[in-house]
Amino acid sequence: MIFINPKTDYAFKKIFGSSESKDILISFLNALIYEGNPTIEDLEIINPNLPPKLEGLKDTYLDVKAKLNDGTLVIIEMQVLNVQSFGKRVLYNAAKTYAFQLEAAQGYRMLKPVIALTITDFEMFPNSPEFISRFVFKEVKTNLTYPENELDLVFVELPKFTKGQEELETLADKWIYFMKNARSLTSVPETMDSIPEIHEAFNIANQASLSREEVEDLDRREQFIYDQQGAIIKAVQDGIEQGIEQGREQGIEQGREQGMREKAIAIARQLISQLDNATIGQVTGLSVEDVQNLRGDS
Repeated sequence: MIFINPKTDYAFKKIFGSSESKDILISFLNALIYEGNPTIEDLEIINPNLPPKLEGLKDTYLDVKAKLNDGTLVIIEMQVLNVQSFGKRVLYNAAKTYAFQLEAAQGYRMLKPVIALTITDFEMFPNSPEFISRFVFKEVKTNLTYPENELDLVFVELPKFTKGQEELETLADKWIYFMKNARSLTSVPETMDSIPEIHEAFNIANQASLSREEVEDLDRREQFIYDQQGAIIKAVQDGIEQGIEQGREQGIEQGREQGMREKAIAIARQLISQLDNATIGQVTGLSVEDVQNLRGDS
């Protein structure tokens, strides 16, 4: 068997965010947010539609949004590109989701908690060995949790997860292994196949169940991501080299940042004819305003 890559936008939404994915998503969230406990009994997947086929592959990341049975909102994002200010974007999206719940004249009591679950294909917190991290509001000195603690940021860093099939113990282990390794598997591991929701996730991810058009679209999306990862790595390397040279006169850190920005602008100019402003900003780390200015100059 050949399985599609859950880390691509179309596959991620197809597995976790489509109309038939409710039981899969409940298991996935219980595993990663609630340590495998059956805390979530029911949920509603909001806008359970696959991402549109867009010319130029303008979707390079995807949010799945769900409302739990207690009203809590959960936004789930699979992020493969390590772009500038990504951590701020996660916080912004969580805060925006929290604030946008209220209609005109509604009281603050109507607000429900928001959980932002972010799965990254890169290390967010290199100084921590944990592959699952959770952030909430707490008092600095006493560690007291803020009474209205309704913004919850959960991160899963795939590169830090190094367990093999024989080491998988918890439900979280098995779901993370699926996310990280499904694309390279040729059969469903026995220890995972016994879990109905994971079994169904593998069924959905089975490339044999897709049309030729869907397979070709997935291949294009996956290749696009690989190309952008390579471009970002090269930009960083070139920027550091140029920054070190400039740093002899300007100070090393200032020179490095300037060199990286100049390279990001060069990459953005190459992508203007292919992608929208938001996606170019995500790939390069430039602001949408910077990209718009570049587009106006082109």
